[in-house]
Amino acid sequence: MQTIPLLGLDFADPVLQEAARWVLARSPQAPFDYVVTPNADHLVRIAGNPVLAAVYRNAALRLLDSRVVAGAARVFGLTAPRVVTGSDLTERLLRDVPPDERVTIIGLHDAWLARLIQRTGLAAPAHYDPPIGFERDPEGLAAAVRFVIEHPARLVFLAVGSPRQEILAAAIKASGQATGLGLCIGASLEFLAGARPRAPHWMQSVGLEWLHRLGRDPYRLARRYLLQDPAVFSLLLRERAALTRTSG
Repeated sequence: MQTIPLLGLDFADPVLQEAARWVLARSPQAPFDYVVTPNADHLVRIAGNPVLAAVYRNAALRLLDSRVVAGAARVFGLTAPRVVTGSDLTERLLRDVPPDERVTIIGLHDAWLARLIQRTGLAAPAHYDPPIGFERDPEGLAAAVRFVIEHPARLVFLAVGSPRQEILAAAIKASGQATGLGLCIGASLEFLAGARPRAPHWMQSVGLEWLHRLGRDPYRLARRYLLQDPAVFSLLLRERAALTRTSG
């Protein structure tokens, strides 16, 4: 699949349908690999964390999950990949997967699992919701890795938030014992289960989904969206300046 470099990552450049076809075409017996969907928050975080940046670079597929980043990159004269959000990809995959195919889910509270099954028609998945902070506990991380190994599936939805889900994906791959494809998709399953509402389509299309989330959870998201994430604009300007020096 064609890639476009941006902020140190090679992003795939598909439309949603192409990304879903790529995922579903992968053999369920293939060694475990994973898909990441970086947004502005992820890109700012990995800019200061080389170890975490390597986790994203080592993914089988990177899809840009931010219309704000894509739009800003173009304004600054950079080439940006098409946006395929983790939520859109998850919805498309659960629509296209055969109704009797069992997937594995890491994350999503037990209270919402039945609602997810009811709303999507998904076959009862193998499900494990690890404790908070599991990624910092060697035994907790090992337990999550072991669950995926013991419950093989073509699609493994890693829905424990970033960077926990990416750390887990890398650990599963490093075990060398798992199969399938891990999808690092954050809150996507919560949207589909009705645990929280997603932004209206018009807000999604104009890059204002972040504003909808901020309005619903300002205490948790204000610092991230208003103070931390705007650093992505400086990163984009720095990349533009570096390209200008190189071409000059």
